[in-house]
Amino acid sequence: MESASTFATSLDGAFWITAGAILALLVFSAFFSGSETALTAASRGKLRAQADKGSRGAERALQITEDNERLIGSVLLGNNLVNILATSLTTSLFTALYGDSGVAIATLVMTLLVLIFAEVLPKTYAITNAETAASKVSAPIAFIIAIFAPIVSLVRLLVRGVLRVFGVKTDPDSQILAVREEIAGALNLGHSEGVVEKEDRDRILGALDLGDRTVEEIMLHRSRIEMISAADTPKEILAQCLTSSHTRLPVYDGDPENIIGILHAKDLFRATYKLATEGEAPAEALADFKITDVMMAPYFIPDTTSLDEQMRQFLHIRTHFALVVDEYGALQGLITLEDILEEIVGEITDEFDPATAEHTVRRAEDGSFLVDGAMTIRDLNRSQDWSLPDEEANTIAGLVIHEAQMIPTVGQVFSFHGFRFEVTARKENRLTRLKIRPLDPL
Repeated sequence: MESASTFATSLDGAFWITAGAILALLVFSAFFSGSETALTAASRGKLRAQADKGSRGAERALQITEDNERLIGSVLLGNNLVNILATSLTTSLFTALYGDSGVAIATLVMTLLVLIFAEVLPKTYAITNAETAASKVSAPIAFIIAIFAPIVSLVRLLVRGVLRVFGVKTDPDSQILAVREEIAGALNLGHSEGVVEKEDRDRILGALDLGDRTVEEIMLHRSRIEMISAADTPKEILAQCLTSSHTRLPVYDGDPENIIGILHAKDLFRATYKLATEGEAPAEALADFKITDVMMAPYFIPDTTSLDEQMRQFLHIRTHFALVVDEYGALQGLITLEDILEEIVGEITDEFDPATAEHTVRRAEDGSFLVDGAMTIRDLNRSQDWSLPDEEANTIAGLVIHEAQMIPTVGQVFSFHGFRFEVTARKENRLTRLKIRPLDPL
């Protein structure tokens, strides 16, 4: 009787020790599962904001997530170790209590416990409080990564070797998603779900695109630049500046390609006012006016300059007007700071701007759209929320000419990229008006 009692007491003690170990292992499993979800789901932008405010946990979380492969390898290794050990102990415990049927019971019990308490519960909490959870678990996870580093390194080599056998190459330094693409994808998703307004999306994407676009894409073409001839009389120059909608006008000498300066309307009016008030005969005093005395030196930039870089240059040198030239030094167009800002916020107009009706998309009665040929593809896409390609051409007319491989005549119709294009007006070799209709109903 005494020996049986001792055995029962021993079995009772072993049961509770094993049960306690299983419970502790389930807690560790929940910790690993929640940590993995928190650290992979946490926004690096939010973590950076917390780190800038002095959060040590957020700073550690940022450092840990820089190498996702090492992080996930360490967490999975720890998670699998505790899950396998917990399952083995549970099987041993239930086998001792119920014999061979204990294996099935242990499998059912561990499946429920791991699923509910070690997977769904911690991951649900972690994904709803990702940044907070990531900051809290960063210290122990960093310690675990350091301990498992040699094993994880061997596993990584083995995995890459197996993948290389099947022709799959991995780049440990590559990012799964570029930051810009991630932001753009989130904005487009938010817009499609009605959370982000179209104007807000366009402004943010426009700012992100500045580094990828060049001044050539948005400059005012040289054929449309209003210029002043240095050979004109002072009266003609003054009259042109008074009727012009621009405050800065390029000055050329002989050939429009030969730009010798930039005339600012304020400088002109100051000079002419001074001559008119200091002399006894204003008309005679005006004859002494020389445009070369008041014009500024021209500022030339190459057509390959990015919009982001050019905006920085405008702000640095405190001028908002530049002439664009190609690699041979030939004038291509001009660009202003306002042109770059319009790529972000949209069209900026004031009471002195000319009517912009020619650049406004008008909808015809048949459902098609009347568009000026000089309108940029980007502006049309932003206006109508279309996705016409702008890799090969900057303007709508340029896109039609590129696709047609010819200069179309009035009345010719083309269909490409899901749209029907009809040329409705042409001036010399320029397509001045097009009618565009989506092939699929909007």
